[in-house]
Amino acid sequence: MSNIWGYIAPVIVISAIFLLNALLPGRWVDGYITRPGSNEKMRYRLNGLSVLTLAVMIWFIAGYSETLPFDWLYLHRWEGAAGACVLGLIFSLTVVFKYKPVRKNLLADLFLGRAENISLLNGRIDVKMWLYLVGAVLLELNVLSFAAHHQLTYGSDANPGIFLATLMLTWFVSEYLFFEEVHLYTYDIFAERVGFKLGWGCLVFYPYFYAVPLWSSVALPDPQTPQIILALAVLIFFSGWSLARGANMQKYFFKRFPDRKFLWIAPGTITDGNKTLLINGFWGVSRHINYLGEILMATGIVLATGYHNTFWPWLYPLYYVLLLFTRQWDDDRRCAAKYGSLWAEYKTLVPWRIIPYIW
Repeated sequence: MSNIWGYIAPVIVISAIFLLNALLPGRWVDGYITRPGSNEKMRYRLNGLSVLTLAVMIWFIAGYSETLPFDWLYLHRWEGAAGACVLGLIFSLTVVFKYKPVRKNLLADLFLGRAENISLLNGRIDVKMWLYLVGAVLLELNVLSFAAHHQLTYGSDANPGIFLATLMLTWFVSEYLFFEEVHLYTYDIFAERVGFKLGWGCLVFYPYFYAVPLWSSVALPDPQTPQIILALAVLIFFSGWSLARGANMQKYFFKRFPDRKFLWIAPGTITDGNKTLLINGFWGVSRHINYLGEILMATGIVLATGYHNTFWPWLYPLYYVLLLFTRQWDDDRRCAAKYGSLWAEYKTLVPWRIIPYIW
């Protein structure tokens, strides 16, 4: 019977996140994109950090009250992933076939989506932002459950690197939702449509695959990782976070307050009189320095587990390499179409795509 509940658990958790997102107080903010056919900015109601906080509190209460073991999601991780997979497929097919084709190729429509923006409950829920919220909250619950399983299994002999990796993933989720408004200005929200990539990706891939460094190591004993490696993992992780968050924040500040400094960085730009591009600070180091930051964060998490000599934890940063290097090509194509000669000038000034002085 518990196996059946394992399959159903993602439906219950995702439904609960929907209700919390709809019912908890939120703040209305203007986004980056405009409504089709007007100059009016899209408005979003954001309360992701509150949803995350309450979801984690419910998890703790369930564990302390012995309603569910702290490691229940780990014990039923395979059933949970399978149940989420079915739900993700149903969601993706439904949300694609509900809208008119935008491409001649059906498979491309299924994967990339048709609808650009979908809102529910009179705008209280934006489906794109809700999908990322679901992925973040379910990932955090998985991470906490996986770490709890390690502690319950090994007790005083537990691997401290597991808890360090847990803290890193928790930081990754929490700061994403803390800066939720900033992500309204990122590629995922203004460029992607809602299809299999975004729907299945957020409901399945994000909450389950992103936990693969812990998934593959929490059942293993402490490898006695040297403290210098743990310190290096922290340094790499937060160096990556500084690049990713710094770049996104600089761009956000420039779009919202074009004459203001971000930290100590006064905006340096090039313009054709109509469009303007940032060319200094984080965006003067490489054209996608934030992508390098994401890869470094994933690398730090793997190193923290202590099992960096095995293959499976490395699937996480490898995924980022494959995703972001290919996204860079698409982003360059979009920017070339949007900015024309201005983008060519920017490429001359900042020749490095992602990794400074290398590529």
